[in-house]
Parts: sequence; C-alpha cells; structure tokens
Amino acid sequence: MMRACNVLLTLAAMAVLACSAAGQEPARNWPSRNVTMVVAFAPGGPLDGLARNLQPYLSETLGRHVIIENVAGGGGTIGSLRVANAEIDSHMFTLGSIGTHAISQSMYTNPPYNALTDFAPVILVADAPQVLLARKDFPAGNLREFAAYARTHHDQMQHSSGGAGTSSHIGCVLVNQAIGVKVTHVPYRGASAAMQDLLAGRVDYICNYISTALPSHRAGTAKVISALSSRRTPLLPEVLTADEEGFPGLDISAWNAVFMPRNTPAPMVQKLNAAINKALDNPALKARLEDIGLDVPDASRRTPAYLAEFVAAEIKRWREPVLASGVQHN
Repeated sequence: MMRACNVLLTLAAMAVLACSAAGQEPARNWPSRNVTMVVAFAPGGPLDGLARNLQPYLSETLGRHVIIENVAGGGGTIGSLRVANAEIDSHMFTLGSIGTHAISQSMYTNPPYNALTDFAPVILVADAPQVLLARKDFPAGNLREFAAYARTHHDQMQHSSGGAGTSSHIGCVLVNQAIGVKVTHVPYRGASAAMQDLLAGRVDYICNYISTALPSHRAGTAKVISALSSRRTPLLPEVLTADEEGFPGLDISAWNAVFMPRNTPAPMVQKLNAAINKALDNPALKARLEDIGLDVPDASRRTPAYLAEFVAAEIKRWREPVLASGVQHN
C-alpha cells in the first residue's frame, strides 16, 4: 500500500514538473511569431500616432513584425477588454492610456475589466501633456477670455472628445468645472473624427494631446488656448498654463502604457519590457516623440513594478473628479 502511494506521489510530481516545463517553453520562445499591438481607438488619433511611431523601432528590437490593430469603441474599453481576455500566448498586447486604464475604472459603475488585476503591466511609454484647443474663429485668445465668453454663452457651446471616458472628455469636464460652466459634450469614435468637426467649426473646443493639436495650431486651422499641465510645453513656449492664468490645479497631462493579458508569465513581460525600453532609448524615436509633444519617461519609471503602482495611484487620483462630474455610466 505504501509503495503504491509512493508511486502515485512520484507520478503526480512528474506531472507537475511536466506542466511547469510546458508552461515555461512558450515564455522562452516568445515571441515565436509576429505580435499584435491593439490600439483601442480609431486610426488617426493621438494613441494611434504614438503606436505608428513606435511600431518600426519595436519590430526591430523584438525581431518580429508588430501589427497594429485598431479596435475602437466604448471609450477604449472594447479593445482593452479583448487583450485582457486574450490567451497568454496570443502574442497580443495593448497600448493603453489614462482613459482606458485609470478614468474608465470610475466612469462605469461596473467597469468591463479591472485595470489592476486583469492585465499584466509592462511599461510606461509616454507622458502626454494636454492643451485646450478651440476652433480658429473662437472669440478668445487665452483661458481668461475663454472663461469669460463661456460663462455667457455656455448654453450655445459644444465640446468634442474621442469618446465618453477618454482623457479628452474628462479633461474638458475639469476645465468646465474650473470655470463654472456646463457645456454640451459631443463624443466621437476616436479623436480623429472629433478633430475633424472642430476644424470644420461644428464644435467649439476639445481638450487633447498636444501632438494632435500642434499641426492645426501651426496651420491656423485651430488655436491653442491654454496648456493644461503643470508647466509650459517647449513646443509652444508662449502659451500660458492654466495655473498662470489664475486656474490652479488644472494639471491634466495624460499618459500611455503597454499591458499584456492577465497572468502573462514574467519572462514574457520582461522580454517585451526590454524591447520597448531599447526602442525608447533610440535617439531617433525619442526625438520623434518629443517633436509631437510626448515626453519619454526616465528609465526608472519604465519597469513593470513602477507601472503597477502608477496605475493604482492614477485610478485613485481620477476617481473623485469623475464622480464629481456626474458623467458616470452603468
């Protein structure tokens, strides 16, 4: 009887070791084929622009082609959820944002995923300062003038966004709160469509990444009213911050980060982290991102552990403003 038990225990131990070895094999060989970077918004928006700038450099450092797949809808939650539920060896990850992995957790009474437990955090990729961008003929040149006009005409105004719960949406909610107005929100399926209507003069303003605002501002087809960050942007040094114009606390800088499916083995996470770190350290990519208004984080902020703590802090940071705004959905 004892011998039989020993045999069973030995077989069980061998089975565990076999399963462990099988589980480690995909991690050692990852990536064994091309990988997919899910962008949870439509093509042409700021997140898509970052993805397409990162793509060739990451393909080189990974040694595999990186395929961008745009999965728009739900303010970025549909594409994000797809990655959260993907198989571990799916060769899929998402380029997320403050909207998909922080604001979304308070935007919904029952969020479609838990940003802290349903993903494997990989790396913080970029900090993205926001600006207040108005149609080219808007009768204000700075935030003080904008606030004065909006307080009188708010019932006739509209602001656009890349979708409910995105940083462009909550950014403008916070601006509206700061100046004491309520303005009609017009959500779109991505920032590109929202910008098109702004440029056409069909909406009055949007709060968006400087990378999206800069080309139209320089071309004179729209105009930056204010920098919604703690410091002026080097790309538009003449534009005052909200704090400088008497609206303290309007620091609405966004961010972008990479996440893999839940329960992804640490070796896979480390391989992708190392590849993206190497890409971000490339002077050509770093210069390109800075040219479009994105800041590459210091190396100390580009670890999986840092991102996990950062996302938790950002969820707490944005919860009160979202709830106070009254824009929460079921």
